[in-house]
Amino acid sequence: MQGFQLTFYTQQDRRHGHQPLGEWLLEEARRLGISGATLSNAAEGYGHGGKLHSAHFFELAEQPVQVMMAVESADADRFFARLKDEGVDVFYVKTPIEFGMTGGA
Repeated sequence: MQGFQLTFYTQQDRRHGHQPLGEWLLEEARRLGISGATLSNAAEGYGHGGKLHSAHFFELAEQPVQVMMAVESADADRFFARLKDEGVDVFYVKTPIEFGMTGGA
């Protein structure tokens, strides 16, 4: 299949409503019927402002979070429409990809 890899970058302390933004993105993908998505926590990273964000022993608030999914074009459109409707402001990368499963099943 042809489609896109959507990767969203945020921090542990960013929220949408009462939920961490990374978790909200993951749950919203599931609600929209997207077949799979992965939330990953990183040790360190820095954003467009150059500020280093990292997970510290006592404080995880600035820990970088990444949500990634492989989607068909229509699913990407629906997901971005949902983000717009919800007023979500988050950095993303949208990369054209080919994806599928190996094997005969």
